[in-house]
Amino acid sequence: MACPVDGTTLVMSERSSIEIDYCPTCRGVWLDRGELDKIIERSAQPAPSREPAQHTSPSRDFGNRGSYSSHGYSGRKRKKSFLEELFD
Repeated sequence: MACPVDGTTLVMSERSSIEIDYCPTCRGVWLDRGELDKIIERSAQPAPSREPAQHTSPSRDFGNRGSYSSHGYSGRKRKKSFLEELFD
């Protein structure tokens, strides 16, 4: 199938059992009939429950450093939503 914008051959990708056709040139995205309904259904579903966070007590040297720094910070990435995961 050709891209309706620039005529380039569309590339098919399947994510979470949803077929997506996209143009590698203009980055346009096209869906087959019913695929948008699947996306809407899945994005409306409640997110799975998270495990409760475990609290730890601050270390003994907390506050003794004199300044804030990000040295040693291993920030956690947030989990992508269904739509973010679909179009990454």
